[in-house]
Amino acid sequence: MDFSLTEEQTLFRSQIVEFARQRLNTGVIERDTNHEFDREGFLACGEMGLLGLAVPEQYGGLGLGCISSMVAMEALGYGADDQGLAFVVNTQLWTCEMPILNFGTDAQKEEYLPKLVTGEIIGGHATTEPNSGSDAFAMQTKAVQDGDDWIINGSKTFITNAPIADVLIIFTSTGETRGFGGGITAFLVNTDTEGVTIGKPLDKMGLRTSPTAEVTLEDVRVPSSQMLGKKGGGAAIFSSEMEWERSCLFACHLGAMERQLEKCIEYARDRKQFGQSIGKFQAVSHRIANMKMRIEMGRQMLYKVGWLKDSKKRAVLEAAIAKLYVSEAYVQSSLDAVAIHGGYGFMAEYEMERMLRDSVGSVLYSGTSDIQRNIISRWIGL
Repeated sequence: MDFSLTEEQTLFRSQIVEFARQRLNTGVIERDTNHEFDREGFLACGEMGLLGLAVPEQYGGLGLGCISSMVAMEALGYGADDQGLAFVVNTQLWTCEMPILNFGTDAQKEEYLPKLVTGEIIGGHATTEPNSGSDAFAMQTKAVQDGDDWIINGSKTFITNAPIADVLIIFTSTGETRGFGGGITAFLVNTDTEGVTIGKPLDKMGLRTSPTAEVTLEDVRVPSSQMLGKKGGGAAIFSSEMEWERSCLFACHLGAMERQLEKCIEYARDRKQFGQSIGKFQAVSHRIANMKMRIEMGRQMLYKVGWLKDSKKRAVLEAAIAKLYVSEAYVQSSLDAVAIHGGYGFMAEYEMERMLRDSVGSVLYSGTSDIQRNIISRWIGL
């Protein structure tokens, strides 16, 4: 077992941290307040190579493995104060690019990947519906074949990147009776296609710089060439992308937790009450010790997923465990960070309140904590 990074990974990590601090951290409080997406920062991420980490060089990417991609995302989470922007980057990478790379035709890869890795176009995926969240079997969006085309009708909600997206992977029912295990099909749908309507950005608790909206599809006609993978193969696509997202996205959260820890240590050393630094009080020092413990435990879980994927092994169980642990640890550490800062932690200037708001979503997206526990229970034979 070797837990060290290579020289290339260490250098890349330091470069990303420096890049994020210089290019992505100006005006974050204002953008969060105004719900503004940093498009210039997003394009800068493309120039840095962050939008093409695991995409092969032939399509303009860096061709990195899962562990190196996780190192990069952890560095982005550590260096970037704007976690909404980081969330947009992760959505583009793991829920749009990787499905196209792993399941797309050569023509689909050539059409979309080079533009996605530069940031010229923005992508995402659309699974959740008003009446179908964790219960994917209840999906009501349907695609009906009409000659060589498919006609899609339905609606999606809570779709990350929708207000700024040029292409979405739309998951639909295609008539089979096997539910999510065989009755769901994915299509690549350009958002300027007739019949596609993107709603107004939703007002969210956190990740406010990451635009989210409803998507309505009314008699949307797409050619069969836009089907991603095979008919009824949507579950395989979704499962594959979730392994990537539940590791690399949450490595980004791990980086944010590391930055949060450092800020709390600095504050606990500088803030004095009753004649001494508050870090000398067990009530404070033990909170900080727990924050450090969560980071170390989460990192081992996440990087095990990366090792499995780089070894060409499945990591459904391990990804569910890592996602569950890191998401709940992120929320608890954010609560501790606010408590350590006291009244200052409640103020926007000190960043802790925003980190808490941003962290709450992590127990919901990529499958809720309860769904992760269902996955774990199923894989251990219950």
